Amino acid sequence: MGSNQNSIFIVGSGAVGKALAVFLKLSGRNITLIRGSINDGSRKTQSIRVETANGTIHEADIDIATLSTFHSIDGIVVLATKSFGNEQLANLLKDKIGSSPLVLLQNGMGVEQPFIQNDFPEVYRCVLFVTSQSVDEKSVRFKPVAISPIGIEKGNMDNLNNIVQQLHTSEFGFKREPQLQQIIWKKAIVNSVFNSVCPLLEVDNGVFHRNNAAFRIARQVISECTAIAREKGILIDTNEVEESLLQISKASDGQLISTLQDIRNNRKTEIETLNFEIVRIANSLDKGHTVEKTQLLGELTMLKASLNRQVSL
Repeated sequence: MGSNQNSIFIVGSGAVGKALAVFLKLSGRNITLIRGSINDGSRKTQSIRVETANGTIHEADIDIATLSTFHSIDGIVVLATKSFGNEQLANLLKDKIGSSPLVLLQNGMGVEQPFIQNDFPEVYRCVLFVTSQSVDEKSVRFKPVAISPIGIEKGNMDNLNNIVQQLHTSEFGFKREPQLQQIIWKKAIVNSVFNSVCPLLEVDNGVFHRNNAAFRIARQVISECTAIAREKGILIDTNEVEESLLQISKASDGQLISTLQDIRNNRKTEIETLNFEIVRIANSLDKGHTVEKTQLLGELTMLKASLNRQVSL
C-alpha cells in the first residue's frame, strides 16, 4: 500500500467519479478528481452537486486536475473511467503510480487485464451497484442499488480491508468480497441486457419490470450467457440473474443506462467489454456454444452508436 493511505485520487470525472468524490470529501477524505479524457495540465476547484433518490442535495468543493499535473501519485487510485480507455490509461499511470493500489470501479469482463499485463503492484476490482447520471457539468443524479463489492485481482486482504474502509460512505457503500468472479459474471450478464436493449429501445432502465416483452428478451440473453459462465466453471443460477435484473430495473426506474447516455452524447460505448467479451469467450470454447441474441444486440447497439456519430458530424 502506498505510504499516503489517506489520499484518494479518482481518475474519471464522469457521473460516478463526481458522486464518489463528493461523498468522500464530505466524509473528511483528502480527494483529488483527475479528468480521464483531458490531459492539458490544468487544475481547478469546482463545486459539485449530487442529488440522491430522496431529493437530498450533497455539495462539495472538489480539486480537479489532469494526469500530467502529477509526477507521482501516492495514495489510493480509483479508476472511474470508461473501460475502453484502459490500455491508454495503463500506459499513462504505470510510471506514476509507484506502490499505490489501483481500484477499478468498472463493470464488464477483463477490464483489469491492461493493468495486470503492465505489472501494476496492486489491482482491485469493484462491481458497481449504483446508477449515476449527469445533469450538467457540475451536477449528477445518484442512486445506490446495493453495496458495491471489491475483490482482489492482485494484492492482499489487509490492503483490501483498508481500501474498503477508506472508500465506504453511507451514501456510496463498499464491502470486501473474497469471491468476486461470480459477481463479475452476474453483473456483466445483467449489463449486457441493460446496455443493449435500453439504448436500442431509447428507454430507461425500468422497462424490464414494466414490460413483459422486454423481459422475455432479457431472459433469452441471460440464458445464453449463464450457459457460457457454467462452461467456464462459474456456477450461476439463471433465476437469480433474472431476479437481480428485475431488482435493478425497479430500483433505477427512470434512470438512463450509461450506454444510452453515451450514444446521445456521441461518445464511445463500453459494449465491447460486455456483449462482445461474452461472445469472445463463447467462441473460445470447444463445445460450440452460441450467444446469437447477445451478439446481435451488441452489434445493433454498436451500429446505432456509429450511425448517431455520423449524423452529428
